[in-house]
Amino acid sequence: MKNVLFIIGCLLYLSSFTQTDKAIIESDTFYSRFNVLFQSRKSFKADLTNYYFPDNKENYTVLHHLPPVCQGNTGTCWCFAATSFFESEIYRLYQKEIKLSEMYFVYWEYIDRAIDFVRTRGQTYIDEGSEASALLRLLPKYGAVPLSFYKGKPEYRNQHSHRELVKQIKQFLNEVEKNQIWNESYVVQTVQSLLDREMGRPPAQFTYEDKTYTPLSFAKDYLKLNPTTYFRWMSTNSVSYYEKHELVENDNWWHDDNYYNVPPDTFVKLIRTAVENGYSVCLCGDISEPGYDASEKKVAAIPTFDIPQSGINEHSRELRLQNESTTDDHCVHIVGCFKEGENYWYLIKDSNGSTFDGSFPGYRFYSDNYIKLKMMNILIHSDASRWMLERIIK
Repeated sequence: MKNVLFIIGCLLYLSSFTQTDKAIIESDTFYSRFNVLFQSRKSFKADLTNYYFPDNKENYTVLHHLPPVCQGNTGTCWCFAATSFFESEIYRLYQKEIKLSEMYFVYWEYIDRAIDFVRTRGQTYIDEGSEASALLRLLPKYGAVPLSFYKGKPEYRNQHSHRELVKQIKQFLNEVEKNQIWNESYVVQTVQSLLDREMGRPPAQFTYEDKTYTPLSFAKDYLKLNPTTYFRWMSTNSVSYYEKHELVENDNWWHDDNYYNVPPDTFVKLIRTAVENGYSVCLCGDISEPGYDASEKKVAAIPTFDIPQSGINEHSRELRLQNESTTDDHCVHIVGCFKEGENYWYLIKDSNGSTFDGSFPGYRFYSDNYIKLKMMNILIHSDASRWMLERIIK
């Protein structure tokens, strides 16, 4: 009987990629805390009601990671994903399990942005979003702290909320630009006062496991992470393959041009081989898609009315990058994989609040083809990509 059910399940799984998918228009309604309607919108979605997807976490090979954490009402997914990634790396390298403060990195990212805003005379993009690779810059500059020493929010808040904070920062910086007040120390001091009021001032030192650290000494002596051993990868045919280029995105506000560019097949192979060999992956890309399910299934798949599986290649990927239907919306952490036949699926640890109302709170399930078509960049350890680095770096 189990064999019969397994065969039926496989047929349903395969049918989800061969029959014509149906599209529906969904209405989303949002209410305020006082149950007053304040927003209603319609969205174009794939009807996944009668489809089978591997959306059971228990079937996945899972890599070590800490439990999912909600990012609250913030656009700081980049930091939640990257922090989770480095927590897994600390365990993989040193068997230390430690929860780090995401908001510590976010605090200093706001400061770095304000500094750059002055130095570029207002040309720096100011918002909550950034890239996972920001931690490669922030770690050696500011260090890190355990979550227990810096929550980064007022005690009365259950979740983080940065909408009003960022609005105030933007308003101040707009006045700086309008009045040409390019005084870096004054700007940093003012932005820091706004951050301190909402997030609190990060600790200058703390005692952890009976030893006193500064954030910098903690990162160097306890975490022992080496940012130079982590590599970022992207895939676009608008620039040469197998070379480093800039990831052209607003969130890459510091114009990081250390992304190795590879074809889409290589891009997904880097992910697949990394996870199969015990390395987790930080992944960023587009989630504003009809096949990105927000209901119980929490899957990300490409419906056939968008493009058949056989049509997913560098050209269809590039079309979406150029017409900006693919943008860098969200960062997540790949913490597991599942293979059925020739199809790969990935277990995704996701900080987005909409992920926490499913059967497996804090998790989603991405198809290999969704990543190949819609996700923009990854961050992995050098050892996980050694086979490709040896081809590029000679």
